Amino acid sequence: MNNFEYQNPTKILFGKNQIENLSKEIPSNTKVLMLYGGGSIKKNGIYEQVLNALEGFEVVEFGGIPANPEYAVLMEALELIKKENIGFLLAVGGGSVIDGTKFLASAALFKGETPWDILTQNIRTTKGMPFGTVLTLPATGSEMNSGAVITRQETKEKLAMGGPGLFPQFSVLDPTVIQSIPERQLANGITDAFTHVLEQYMTYPIDALLQDRISESILQTLIEIAPKIIKDPSNYKAASDFMWSCTMALNGLIQKGVPTDWLVHAIGHELTALYGIDHARTLAVIAPSHYKYNFEAKKEKLAQYAARVWNITEGSVEEKAQEAIVKTELFFNSLGINTKLSDYTKDYQGTAEEIAKRFTARGWNGLGEHKNLTPTDVEKIVKMSY
Repeated sequence: MNNFEYQNPTKILFGKNQIENLSKEIPSNTKVLMLYGGGSIKKNGIYEQVLNALEGFEVVEFGGIPANPEYAVLMEALELIKKENIGFLLAVGGGSVIDGTKFLASAALFKGETPWDILTQNIRTTKGMPFGTVLTLPATGSEMNSGAVITRQETKEKLAMGGPGLFPQFSVLDPTVIQSIPERQLANGITDAFTHVLEQYMTYPIDALLQDRISESILQTLIEIAPKIIKDPSNYKAASDFMWSCTMALNGLIQKGVPTDWLVHAIGHELTALYGIDHARTLAVIAPSHYKYNFEAKKEKLAQYAARVWNITEGSVEEKAQEAIVKTELFFNSLGINTKLSDYTKDYQGTAEEIAKRFTARGWNGLGEHKNLTPTDVEKIVKMSY
């Protein structure tokens, strides 16, 4: 196991009716900016619950944060923060709203020339504006980590940011909120969380036994509850396991002391930026091709995953590893998610070259867990996904 440091300051309020406790978590006499997405919270009752919980606070609202948090929209919110002298940010939504709020928490205190520099220059945020979250869509784990991904439609870019100043002070996780989530988004959430675990697990053995076991248990849980959630989102027991699995998949715990990959996400972000494909679905497109292309480097861990998660115990290391890739792809398919780029766009020719060109321009070499993959390798992986 590698050396590591771990600190996660986010307080979790988990369970039914926890939205009622919001007022206890926000400093009194603080002007709150409530941020949300397309307005679904006004249809499912969450909006009203949050406002009732914030009775006594001065609340300003900003809605319309899109599924891929858009820089231009967030800049409008940033103006509002400064104009209204906001003291606390409250994200009410899924990962996109929370990521957008993290950008605002950083940008509000940023002293540089333009907030976009935070992303293009990979500037870590050590101190951000205080914020909390009310999670409405389990998927990204953004409610308990310090990372975010922001899209800029103008340049067709999707870039990551983060730093210790971007942990939410608290997050409210009420599993009953998923009752109103459409099946497509539920499938996306399961796939997103599943792939988050794989990015931190599907590398090479390093004798971090506990991290492996925790990762495998999250994967097993997602596989077990997936059909239950899709069939009946009102199943509170399954919803609870789903929501907590998504949070645990990316709160930093399982990546400590182990190598991590994240190339699937890096490529997936480009597919979303170029074609608007749902984030989770880009991961399902790239992951199988990535594992096939880097089979020799990953086969030991793939075989372990085959045995422990999919109960594939017969055959050689290579045979089990190959079967694990097949099982993973079939799992995504069982959720109604296609795993070929050509299923999402007919204009895919030239995509691999464009993504490789972007990686080269950014100086993104030394990718993957071994830091040995280049934009040329990325081009080949993407072509395999056609």
